[in-house]
Amino acid sequence: MWFVPFALHLILSSTNSAFFGMALNQEQIKLVADLEIEMMSDMYNRMTQACHKKCVPPKYVDGELSKGEAVCLDRCVAKYMDIHDRIGKKLTTMSMQDEQQMKQMQMGSISASPK
Repeated sequence: MWFVPFALHLILSSTNSAFFGMALNQEQIKLVADLEIEMMSDMYNRMTQACHKKCVPPKYVDGELSKGEAVCLDRCVAKYMDIHDRIGKKLTTMSMQDEQQMKQMQMGSISASPK
């Protein structure tokens, strides 16, 4: 999934680290990893609830999923994961663009400062 690279990119980015004066250590890396696990767990729970509500009737007739329910769940999960992936890629792209803009601003302020 995109969460770990995206969060690590934001927190561990050399530009952001230098800009905010952050010293990277094991505790911060563990915090990021724990956040990623929490975010993935939340996404999984939301997907499970949404797809179950959409595809499985509230009153069970059979102990097994019908073919229609199984197909519905499969499509629902595929769509949910596709959108999740698209959003992650878009956020990563936006983050990289912001980082490039910050670098350009820093370079502009360095060259513009009197010597």
